[in-house]
Amino acid sequence: MRRRDFIALGSAAAAWSIEARAQQLALPVVGFLGSDSPELYTDRLRAFRRGLKDAGYIESENVAIEYRWANGDNNLLPALAAELVSLRAAVLVSSTTPAALALKAATASIPIVFFTAGDPIALGLVGSLNRPGANITGTTALTLEAGKKSLQLLQETVPSATEFAALINPTSPNLAEAQTKDLQAAARALNLQIDFLNASTEREFQTAFAKIAELHAGGLVISSDSFFFAHIEQLAALAEQNKVPAIFGFREFPVAGGLMSYGADLADQHRTMGGYVGRILKGEKPGDLPVQQSIKVQLVLNLKAAKTLGITLPQTLQVAADEVIE
Repeated sequence: MRRRDFIALGSAAAAWSIEARAQQLALPVVGFLGSDSPELYTDRLRAFRRGLKDAGYIESENVAIEYRWANGDNNLLPALAAELVSLRAAVLVSSTTPAALALKAATASIPIVFFTAGDPIALGLVGSLNRPGANITGTTALTLEAGKKSLQLLQETVPSATEFAALINPTSPNLAEAQTKDLQAAARALNLQIDFLNASTEREFQTAFAKIAELHAGGLVISSDSFFFAHIEQLAALAEQNKVPAIFGFREFPVAGGLMSYGADLADQHRTMGGYVGRILKGEKPGDLPVQQSIKVQLVLNLKAAKTLGITLPQTLQVAADEVIE
């Protein structure tokens, strides 16, 4: 190839690259803020993109998505939220409660679509579920009497126990306070005693499980916190090692070897979020879109974990379960 031709080809390639970059920059930008690492979000992101596609948007074709990950460190969220705001994103998305609160604190004008495991009103995210107002809406895994149901499932599993424990992350104060109140009310309604244990580092997991043994608690409710989700395999292993029947709000827990989970279908929630982002990109106001509460709640049991723990899950629970892992 002659040098002149090579230069011409190189110039054309550079021009195409600049043009492609300009086209990409012209796409509306969605900023996605995650508390953990992307590896933990594979199913949720797939569902989110499916919701976007259903609304007419495909990543890198007619919408660009900028991702920021805190990798389990909630202290990084405010700076990451500010970075996404500086990109002048058309819509901001959060996949956890701490991320939602960080985005809300970062902007009062850019539309926000959130997911939270807690009550978005109690958390201060919205003033109303039907008419959230302002620049924010989203989905919640909150189900009526979720704490009571989790405790009730443990009580059915260990009927001789009258005392249980709950694991709370104090570095997520809004969510921790809301879930503590929920579980306290549940314990009173079921005539049970509940002890609250704090953990915000991996080292504190060991301390918490040692305390459960001291308390002779019949089981453990793990609060639906993103930090605990990021360490789901470690928590499942500790529950097995310490012979503690435990329940978490996410299916990934029994899949990782934990005993049971009761909570919303995260993929379904994120597909709804993707649809909401699409509607906002088309001109709808987030404050006019009602916060969607989970209607798809799953009970998942792990029979192998039960056998390891030396307990027999009641047949009534096995029949009622949406999924039984053997």
